Amino acid sequence: MPTNRFINERKGAWQRLEDLLTLLDRMALRRLHREEVRELGRIYRRTASDLAIARAESRDPRLVNYLNSLVIRAHGRIYRAEALEGSHRLRRFFTQDFPRTFRRTGKFTAMAFTVFLIFGLIGFFGTRHDAEFSDLAGVGYRMREVIDAKERWWLQLNEANQIGSTGILTNNIGVTFYAFAFGALLGLGTLYIMAFNGASIGAVLALVYRAGYGHELVAFMSSHGVIELTCIFIAGGTGLLIGTAILMPGDLSRFDALRLRGRDAIILIMGCVPLLILAGLIEGFISPAPIAPAAKYSVAAVTGIALYTYLLLAGRTST
Repeated sequence: MPTNRFINERKGAWQRLEDLLTLLDRMALRRLHREEVRELGRIYRRTASDLAIARAESRDPRLVNYLNSLVIRAHGRIYRAEALEGSHRLRRFFTQDFPRTFRRTGKFTAMAFTVFLIFGLIGFFGTRHDAEFSDLAGVGYRMREVIDAKERWWLQLNEANQIGSTGILTNNIGVTFYAFAFGALLGLGTLYIMAFNGASIGAVLALVYRAGYGHELVAFMSSHGVIELTCIFIAGGTGLLIGTAILMPGDLSRFDALRLRGRDAIILIMGCVPLLILAGLIEGFISPAPIAPAAKYSVAAVTGIALYTYLLLAGRTST
C-alpha cells in the first residue's frame, strides 16, 4: 500500500475527527448539532477501518500508533457520552416524564379508583350484613373458614399459604399487568379487574371485622398498601387509556390514538415497576413485622405523602 497516498487521501477525515473530539472535550455530546453527531459516528467508523488497513498493509509504526490512539480516544469519548446520555434519559424519565404523564392522564386513574372504591364498598357493606354475600365477590367458603378460625394467614404468606395471597391484594404485579393488558378489550376488561379486586378486598375486610380482628389486617395492609393500590389504580388508568383510544379516538384515527395513548400507558407502567418493588420490600420486611400498628400506619403516612408529593409536583416548571 502506498503509505503517502493513503495518508493524503484520509488525513482530512482524521483531522476532522480530532476537531470534533476537541469540541467534545469542551461540551457534552448532546450539545453537538445533530449533523455533527452523525458525522462523528461516521468518521469514527471510517477511521477504525483505516486503522485495520494500516495494521495489515502499512509498515509505518507511527501511522499505526497515531490511528490507534485516535480510535481509542474517539471510542472512549463516544461511549462514555452515550452512557451519560442514557443516565440523563433515565433521570429525566423519573423526574419529568412519569409524573407529568400521571398528571396529564389523571382522569383515567381517578376513574379506575372510583370503580375500585364503589365495588369495594359494596363488597364490604354487603358482606358486613351477610357473610354469604362474599361469595359474589369471589371469596369462597374455605376463606370464610380460615377467617372464622381467626388464622392470621397474612403472616404465613412465606409458608406456601396461597389463601392470603389470593384474598388480599392478590398478586399485585399480576393485577397491575392485567389491568393494563385488558384495556385492549375496549376497557371492559380493566373495569372488571378493578371491580372484582375492589369487591374481593372489601369482602375480606368485612369478614375479618365480623370475626373481630379486622384492625390487625388493616395495620398489615396499610404500610405497603398505599403504594401497591396506587400502582393498581395507575395500571387501571392505562387500561382505560387503551380502551378509550379504541372506542373514542376523537379527531385522531384509531391507530394514531392508540399510538399516542399507548405511549403514555407504557410510561405509566414502567414508572410503576420500581414502586411495586419498593412496596414488595415493605410488604416483606415491615408489614409482617411484630411492631406496633402505629409504626405501620406511620410508614403508610410517610410513603403516601412522599409518593403523592412526587407524582403531583415533580417535573413542574418553575414560573
